[in-house]
Amino acid sequence: MITLEKFQTLLPFVTATVKGEVISLEVPAEKLLEAATALKNKGYDYLRDIVGIDYGNTFGVMLSISHPFLSDEIVVLKATTANRENPVFPSVISLWKSADLYEREVHDFFGISFSGNPDMRRIFLRQDWNGYPLRKEYDTTPELNPIPTENEDLDALENLPKINVNANSKFEIQHSIFEKEEYVVNFGPQHPATHGVLHLRVALEGEIIKKIDPNFGYIHRGIEKISETYTYPQILHLTDRLDYLSGAINRHGLCLAVEKGLELEVPQRAHYIRTIIDELTRIASHILGWGCMCMDMGAITAFVYGMRDREKIMDIFEETCGGRLMANYSTIGGVMSDIHPNFQRKVKEFIPYMRKMLKEHHLLFTGNPIARGRMDGVGHLSREHAISLGATGPVGRASGWRNDIRKIEPYAAYSKTEFTEMQRSEGMTFDRYIIRLDEIEESLKIVEQLIDNIPGGNYCAKAKAIIKLPEGDYFQRVENARGEFCVFITSRGDKYPYRIHFRSPSMTLVNVLKAITPGTKIADLIMLGGSLDYVIPCIDR
Repeated sequence: MITLEKFQTLLPFVTATVKGEVISLEVPAEKLLEAATALKNKGYDYLRDIVGIDYGNTFGVMLSISHPFLSDEIVVLKATTANRENPVFPSVISLWKSADLYEREVHDFFGISFSGNPDMRRIFLRQDWNGYPLRKEYDTTPELNPIPTENEDLDALENLPKINVNANSKFEIQHSIFEKEEYVVNFGPQHPATHGVLHLRVALEGEIIKKIDPNFGYIHRGIEKISETYTYPQILHLTDRLDYLSGAINRHGLCLAVEKGLELEVPQRAHYIRTIIDELTRIASHILGWGCMCMDMGAITAFVYGMRDREKIMDIFEETCGGRLMANYSTIGGVMSDIHPNFQRKVKEFIPYMRKMLKEHHLLFTGNPIARGRMDGVGHLSREHAISLGATGPVGRASGWRNDIRKIEPYAAYSKTEFTEMQRSEGMTFDRYIIRLDEIEESLKIVEQLIDNIPGGNYCAKAKAIIKLPEGDYFQRVENARGEFCVFITSRGDKYPYRIHFRSPSMTLVNVLKAITPGTKIADLIMLGGSLDYVIPCIDR
């Protein structure tokens, strides 16, 4: 672990500040790669995210980096450029594989380019889209910026533009994604086995996959852009609709970020209730993920059983929260309303029921020799590869990477509980399958420890009618069902965020799919996607 003083020695050209667990290092744009390389050489192997921001006169990028095994410390590299015509930063794709999609996302919405990244295509918007939507001066007038109404030409996806720094940072065409003789098949965007509106272009040689090119953006809703015109309480309902299977957890993350900025003390009762709701959400998500993966391999009965068991949790949510899939329960300061009189009884009835059903699920599918034959030894993801790709959550833990935020940086009532961070070492499809069932048991343990010990008192702290965060940057991370979900807020003291960004764990998981499928058979593609359990609306933010 590097101390703040050692940062100044290691990187004498940076300005270092500390706020909570975040160490911010302001670095000249031309020194960004040098600073990132120095940190990587000191063991900072996990690139959490790259956030773009339009400051008005300048553009900035922020790289959030951690040591993968001591990640209670977060280092943020900040760089800015005053060149608004052709903003360019050095790429860090040579250091972290996750930078591939992160840099393309920043380019897509801000027009910031990364020299050294061979793929500067747009990643969400069409290649012929006019302008960059997250720039402050972006004009949405239809007459000045017409929305294309014709289908996109797929040939436009072929060309990989490259930054030519010596020619005023203009793009030049480098090469195409696929060779002319390659046989390319389109999977999705309308295909039930892609787990959402995801478009995969797959190069095949017979039944063997050679390469995959994922394309997002078919359901893009512009949540980060919309949030710039919403007050903080209004943004809450949008977080439920990112990863809709982890909605309560995502909403909890935004509440924690705002409460941290306000220095608002949340009642212990609310912390306990939030934690129980989060773990029930995780169980419901893992049950559905298990059922969907089984159905991807042809086991329709398993999917029906999974939906049956998940319904028990939805009924509990409906009675206490008012919502089912979208619980809409956490609010700034606590929870919307107190728990229903039946809440504790029904949760305690669910715990033994779910444990019994877990045994049934294992009997039904885990021990099935056909299922095991398809999962064992397929889709290998090493620990080092998982870290470089930023594959957090069950996928990373199935490869031996301990990354559970509930253990690294306990929030809410997690410090009051004892549970095991489930881990496997092989990194195969079966490991990703079984670890979610194991995590259901650990979630049941957490709920069991809290349900009879919910403190009395208020369920929500009193917050001001109009919430304004003090000027500055705020960061919060939580462990949702797919991994590390992060909330980044830049405030200028208004009731609206100047910039808000949500780190999607699912986006990195599609990058994992791109990495582990070459060499596998086409029949394995759907199963591998199911083992990663990504949720597309969380990517299409």
